Amino acid sequence: DPYYRFNDVMYRWISLDNWTYSRTFNAPFDIRKWQKVNLVFEGVDTVAQIRMNNITLGRTDNMFIRYSFDISSLIREVNVVEVHFLSAISYAAEQSRCHKGYSIPPACPPPVQQGECHVNFIRKEQCSFSWDWGPSFPTQGIWQDVRIEAYKHYHLIYFSSTPFFEKSAQQWSLEIKAIFDVVSSKPIAGLVTVSIPKLQTQQTFGVKLQPGEGSIVLLVNINKAWWPNGHGKQTGYNMTTTFSMEAGYQIEKFSKAYFRTVELVQEPIPGSPGLSFYFRINGRPIFLKGSNWIPADSFQDRVTPDILWLLLKSAADANMNALRVWGGGIYEQDEFYDICDELGIMIWQDFMFACALYPTDQSYLESVRAEVSHQVRRLKSHPSIILWSGNNENEAAIASNWFSIPAADKEVYIKDYIMLYVENIREVVLNEDQSRPFVASSPTNGLETVREGWVSQNPYDTHYGDTHFYDYQSDCWSWTVYPKTRFASEYGFQSWPSFSTIEKVSSTEDWSYTSNFSLHRQHHEHGNDQMLQQIGHHFKLPQGTDPIKKFRDMIYLTQVMQAQCIKTETEFYRWSQSEIIRGEGHTMGALYWQLNDIWQAPSWASLEYGGKWKLLHYFAQNFFAPLLPVAYEDKGVLYIYAISDLHGDHRLTLRVVVHTWSSLEPVCTLAKEGVTVRAQSAVPIYKESINDLLERCRNCTRESCVITFCLVGEGELQSPVNHHFLSSLKDAVGLEETQLSASVSQQGDIYEFVLQTTGIAPFVSLDVGSIKGRFSDNGFLMTEKKKVVVFYPWEPTSVEDLEKSLTLTSLLDIV
Repeated sequence: DPYYRFNDVMYRWISLDNWTYSRTFNAPFDIRKWQKVNLVFEGVDTVAQIRMNNITLGRTDNMFIRYSFDISSLIREVNVVEVHFLSAISYAAEQSRCHKGYSIPPACPPPVQQGECHVNFIRKEQCSFSWDWGPSFPTQGIWQDVRIEAYKHYHLIYFSSTPFFEKSAQQWSLEIKAIFDVVSSKPIAGLVTVSIPKLQTQQTFGVKLQPGEGSIVLLVNINKAWWPNGHGKQTGYNMTTTFSMEAGYQIEKFSKAYFRTVELVQEPIPGSPGLSFYFRINGRPIFLKGSNWIPADSFQDRVTPDILWLLLKSAADANMNALRVWGGGIYEQDEFYDICDELGIMIWQDFMFACALYPTDQSYLESVRAEVSHQVRRLKSHPSIILWSGNNENEAAIASNWFSIPAADKEVYIKDYIMLYVENIREVVLNEDQSRPFVASSPTNGLETVREGWVSQNPYDTHYGDTHFYDYQSDCWSWTVYPKTRFASEYGFQSWPSFSTIEKVSSTEDWSYTSNFSLHRQHHEHGNDQMLQQIGHHFKLPQGTDPIKKFRDMIYLTQVMQAQCIKTETEFYRWSQSEIIRGEGHTMGALYWQLNDIWQAPSWASLEYGGKWKLLHYFAQNFFAPLLPVAYEDKGVLYIYAISDLHGDHRLTLRVVVHTWSSLEPVCTLAKEGVTVRAQSAVPIYKESINDLLERCRNCTRESCVITFCLVGEGELQSPVNHHFLSSLKDAVGLEETQLSASVSQQGDIYEFVLQTTGIAPFVSLDVGSIKGRFSDNGFLMTEKKKVVVFYPWEPTSVEDLEKSLTLTSLLDIV
């Protein structure tokens, strides 16, 4: 396994070599019958010369482009195809050497990443040369399908359908665009019939195709909508488009049509300088809740539709409605976007440029234009994609001078930046797709960035656009360290994946927090120390003598810490959505870094490699809940806000319960009835000084008591139970060793775990090792004698296997 122990370094020779792929094949049809025959490569990674029957067809140098070669005059009964690859590492180094005049930083990644240099000189998955959460595996090979296509008169190359809503007429039109290669010497006329049975619509258009590459655009009128997860149905309609041309044969295209509008609203806010930055879907403002997506594996052929489904369904199950496809990976496969369409997950789609400056010579720009045009044509029919974004952090890199560029030279790089993202990428996007917004970078100040000439003074300005924010030093339980931004598109903290995930790629001597393996796997400078520091703010570090128990305890603590940190930060962004304080607020998006992992290592992810949920992902299910009460303290006063993504107003009851750490019996409870929670807003519903509260609850102290609270309404309407700690848990008084036990039983397709405790147990974690599946809840504060947790298996298992694999851990087990 390339991921085993130190193999990422041991196998580096593979990417330094050149490799040739070849095969012999018989022509699958009578070649004389067809006017044109193409050899089509959907994806070549990356630099190759392609030969057929000893003749060079052409070269490839961009992983993100479809290459098509005319082999009409070359194909025989028996054929040999060869793809001669050049090492991506040596090609990138050579391109960098040839770039005379000025350097294009960064030359290399930081040493801790053990990566390769000059990745910005090759149009390839940027993180395949290493990243701060992933290994360096500069792959080379045929990474997507290869096929032969033959046709006589005309051939459909791209097909897309994009919805537009005509406000004046209050009706939808569907723009259908078809791009053809017409090989006949004269124009071809015919009919196109578009039929959507479920909408009882069928429309026929007369069309004429000119010789060469031509396109046709049709407008169909409709009236139905697609909604994000949690806001309505993801209705899609089966559509058949039939092209019947005079040449006598038909092309039938089966697709799905979706109807939704998207606007990125940037307008003045009363009582605040700057502009708003939020998405309106079908006319409704939507708070984006979600995460950031990275490639699911260093080796793309291992990423099956099943793996994509598992990861994306886990996002939807945690109440997410949005993901950002990050700009240092790949444009995902079709299935990825199909699943997002189906689950209602909105996609912020970056173009593949990240954390670097890039060359702008003519051949590079032409390659990028072809890439952008191909990807937009391929993807624009997906309603899930709501935004095109030019790059990840490159505006910020110039503005904050990450690469120590002398002031005198800055203009050169700004000019290159505008040339690449504005005059090339943006131009192609606007030309191919007018149906969704475009921003040049993330983070960006949006319209303010445009006004300042595309590189703003401070792209992290909280009054505009989106922000990325990381702070590993400050205490993450303090909301005051977080920016009250318009839109938080990246933020996070690291943790280790569970022991069962690490175990698969390591051996016994690796199982300690400070082993060579643990240091080797950490690609973020000082990452392991930063986790210890963050844990140390609120928890005691394990002091035990058993090294493996100590390692497992450290893993557990990193996951508890990560979950609690990101909970605090996300809740802050959610309660900031309806208010402006000192000019800041109206936060309308929280996308934490990051959803998934590329290998088994410490990272910011909430889903481990393989899909296992970390404690953070269970927390996300709660902190992204459609109805949620959130508590925070300011100057000794406790505030509780009610956050609602629901479409209607509700009258609810707020229940507040105070426990001492030493007893399952509450010290005091409070029910505040008739609390009005407005639709899609965050409103303050409770306020009390901590001193009064402690007094009222039989002389609790900050150290001896803990607060839990929830919202309850009519019928099934109920929020998750939330908690607020009055002190660090390392200072908690009265927390005593408890007996925790679980019994397991099968109920149809699921398994029930009945948990029992003799005392309050913080951060109770159930782990069933490498049995695939997820729990209904995990990492919770247990304040009642009994709790039922459901396990949803992803593969067949049994009560015996679950009992045998189960580990129950709470904070009290860490010694």
